[in-house]
Amino acid sequence: MKILVINGPNLGLLGVREPDIYGRTTLKDVENELLAVAAEYADCELEFLQSNHEGVIVDRLNSILVDDAVDGIVINPAAYTHTSVAIADALRACSKVPAIEVHISNISSRESFRHESLTAPACVGMIAGLGTDGYSFALRALLKRLGK
Repeated sequence: MKILVINGPNLGLLGVREPDIYGRTTLKDVENELLAVAAEYADCELEFLQSNHEGVIVDRLNSILVDDAVDGIVINPAAYTHTSVAIADALRACSKVPAIEVHISNISSRESFRHESLTAPACVGMIAGLGTDGYSFALRALLKRLGK
């Protein structure tokens, strides 16, 4: 079973960018935690992608339809959550693969432009405001949904 973990723009700066909002945990720390969760399950492989470029994320999602066996997606589109019809459409295009959206901060308690997610309706669920723990919760929920 293969789970794709996608992180959008600026998430490569976790741990140093606005630690009062996003904490001190780095993206590598998040990935290591997810690898530890995956190790609890037989035959669970993770692929990580972080990109500041919308097209890279869209291309990776599109590739799922063409030639890639991915069983589930954990995605934090970051700022693209509120602006990217392209990522939302790409998630809908591969809707046979369940996706869970993650946000480190509670997007509903921040600036008004962050309250709407264009991408969440293309996902089976969303976890927001639980810090980087949300990634582990999302992975566990996704694996449970997939029968692991």
